[in-house]
Amino acid sequence: MLHELFTPSVQHALELVGIFVFAISGALLAVRKNFDVFGIAVLAEVTALGGGMLRDLIIGAVPPAAFTDLGYFVTPLVAAVLVFFLHPHVERIQVGVNVFDAAGLGLFCVTGTTKAYEYGLGLTASAALGLATAVGGGVLRDVLANEVPSLLRWDRDLYAVPAIVGAGMVVLCIRFDVLNSATSGVAVVTAFVLRLLAMRFHWRAPRAWNRRSAAAEEG
Repeated sequence: MLHELFTPSVQHALELVGIFVFAISGALLAVRKNFDVFGIAVLAEVTALGGGMLRDLIIGAVPPAAFTDLGYFVTPLVAAVLVFFLHPHVERIQVGVNVFDAAGLGLFCVTGTTKAYEYGLGLTASAALGLATAVGGGVLRDVLANEVPSLLRWDRDLYAVPAIVGAGMVVLCIRFDVLNSATSGVAVVTAFVLRLLAMRFHWRAPRAWNRRSAAAEEG
């Protein structure tokens, strides 16, 4: 099904761009945490490939694509080297990095959902794995860096919700047999735009309704 949505060369190029940008975010966090060069490389690899590897292991697509395509494995290392030497300059273009990260989020939630469905999962499970593909690497990154995952923090702009919307649109298209390059592109763009709007207007998910806790609130 994936080859019907994008040509192999286009899909591969888009995935490498998404992997590169995800790796940049992992490497930058490693620099902020004062990790050494190995730690920078590990966080870059985990952030870029963690979600896809988790999906592939769950659906039985082994060995995972990260280990069968050298480009997938090398691209995060290139990003790690770039950040290692030029991190002050990369930090200054963080807005641009965030835009490409949002594009990667949109792409991976769609391709992840589609691939999971190809391997026989139901619609709900496929959407869940689409979400995991898009955000799993970031969760692993934060855990390794000893931080509460950004995905779970109320004081972070919406990240998972755009991916959920994109994955949900894909499974609806599958359900009504209208999934094609156009509708999948709409799903990618929708998730991308929602993430950009969340960053622009600082949209955040609601917390527990009518909270009455006397405990001190953590920032």
